[in-house]
Amino acid sequence: MTDVLAGDLYQMQDLLTDDERVVVERLRAFLRAEVAPIANDCWTRAEFPAHLVKRYADLGIAGHPHSSLLSGWIALEMAHTDPSMATFFGVHSGLAMGSVAACGSPEQQERWLPPMAAFDQIGAFALTEPDGGSDVAAGLRTTARRDGDAWVLNGAKRWIGNGTFADLIVVWARDEADNQVKGFVVRGDNPGFAATKIEDKIALRIVQNADITLTDCRVSESDRLANAHSFKDTATILRQTRSGVAWQAVGVMLAAYEIALRYAGEREQFGRPIGSFQLVQDLLVRMLGNATAALGMVVRLAQLQDAGQYRDEHSALAKAYCTTRMREVVGWARELLAGNGIVLGYDIGRFVADSEALYSYEGTREINTLIVGRAVTGLSAFV
Repeated sequence: MTDVLAGDLYQMQDLLTDDERVVVERLRAFLRAEVAPIANDCWTRAEFPAHLVKRYADLGIAGHPHSSLLSGWIALEMAHTDPSMATFFGVHSGLAMGSVAACGSPEQQERWLPPMAAFDQIGAFALTEPDGGSDVAAGLRTTARRDGDAWVLNGAKRWIGNGTFADLIVVWARDEADNQVKGFVVRGDNPGFAATKIEDKIALRIVQNADITLTDCRVSESDRLANAHSFKDTATILRQTRSGVAWQAVGVMLAAYEIALRYAGEREQFGRPIGSFQLVQDLLVRMLGNATAALGMVVRLAQLQDAGQYRDEHSALAKAYCTTRMREVVGWARELLAGNGIVLGYDIGRFVADSEALYSYEGTREINTLIVGRAVTGLSAFV
């Protein structure tokens, strides 16, 4: 690959095929030219660059039969430039499109996936509720009641990425008849559906998170995901996208390392670049070590996915480990930049803030730890 990431010390990019490298290089060029120059400004104003959405369709990164390695690398590249845009894409292509691909009937897949792949229709994924996050599997309160050839949804959702402007929202609700969680595709202009932007966030400010209310919201039976019968089906989606967050965390680490490395070569104190000091080199090597170990983990995770050997504990461990190491790396990078590290124009401050959201969503460290703990001990420690 002619253009490489400075932090890829073990040349993991070389594992991509020639065709995959073309996709990555095209995406990287787009992100550097179109997203990087406006990221800080959009972050400050908490505004989403909607004018870029259709441009993603030309990159061939959604709705195509990518290998897990390429899909992961796409998430890495997007987070390396801006975690908010990585989150937008992950919600649309991973959670929303993934729900339709995994749980939709062939007719539903044909109806929704092509326009979503073309970014003509944007997706969102509504699972988390105001009073339910980690316990959502057992505590889901949004209800669905069958009424003739339709369903009536009532409830509330919170932290719904893309929720303020999405065309298609995958809503998970508990069927009053059998108490099982089922999936419904709700349109953004559906009567009874309302979305309000969550204001004053300190992380992922570009992402348009919404509070959603469903008040006697009627959804046709044809818009119920035909193969979503219980929360086990929902968990299948989360297993896939959780690995994507691990890849995003690696992208953030590599970005933080590169920012710090560049600064260490440019910033002078005591008559020489601070990169020549032992303590600064120690910080850089610790950052690089975390990023390299995490990258190796997610690359192996992708191999397991493609081999059909992928289990819940694999993605749970990767998400918990990579986001924890990410927190360390962005903190060390901020430390290396000293006071300049809290100035948005030096870039690292945005990654420090955004990393807090990545650390929490798609399962907290504690919840993912319990998933892995159950797998290795055979004993459940869930309440």
